[in-house]
Amino acid sequence: MESPFPGMDPYLEQHWRSVHQRLITYAGDHLQTALPQRFRVEVEERVFVVGDPDSDQFVAPDVHVVQRPRPKQPDHFTADGTVVGAPVVIELPDEPITETYLEIIDTASGNKVVTALEFLSPTNKSPGDGSDMYVRKQREYRAARVNQVEIDLTRTGNRSLVFPMPHIPRQHRTLYLACVRRGWQPTKIEVYPMPLQEPLPALNVPLGAAAADVPLNLQSLVSQCYRNGRYDDTDYHKDLLPPLPDEDANWADRRLREQGLR
Repeated sequence: MESPFPGMDPYLEQHWRSVHQRLITYAGDHLQTALPQRFRVEVEERVFVVGDPDSDQFVAPDVHVVQRPRPKQPDHFTADGTVVGAPVVIELPDEPITETYLEIIDTASGNKVVTALEFLSPTNKSPGDGSDMYVRKQREYRAARVNQVEIDLTRTGNRSLVFPMPHIPRQHRTLYLACVRRGWQPTKIEVYPMPLQEPLPALNVPLGAAAADVPLNLQSLVSQCYRNGRYDDTDYHKDLLPPLPDEDANWADRRLREQGLR
């Protein structure tokens, strides 16, 4: 069964960790078959800890934290009769997160990285180590004139942390979004608006000023995720978190009712 949505299915966001891994794998395989012989796709990863010790809010959209009661430890006495109280053990919900992304390297130039491709996670768009590391890597790529392809298929987090949102016209700030930055044109950005009501586009993945772009069909990748993940058992009666904007929510409700899923 195919998703009832023509483009990104917002209900896939609740399975983002799994969906993200599938997207990276499928995108890497697709690009590898389309790239000229001198280029190769590598899967890279970054590891960081989610959780702000100065905040009582914990942002971990890709992990589940389970609290289990611990038995109370009794007081005990030292040799001189001093009472040693039992401590209260608090387990901090900081979890190591591993995020994968793609790099295209040029094997004819000493394995130089020419293009980086990311499917953004909520952790990239939320204050903390995940966003800090991501933005730092963004700057390193720009300084090295590496092409960047950034695809945002989640609605959680502050997109302005990683995208130059003030420079993107409001009519192009759609529910989902992709940006392409060409290393040899650092002052330009190619924006792909991706509204909920439309199929996802094919992106032009740049390899360099002297090489032809390689297309990446996002809709094909997301559809493959839906099929292979067997998400056709999704309960479309449930409310989405975060909720859709009113206009999108009304459209989604009509579409799901038309297809008998509500």
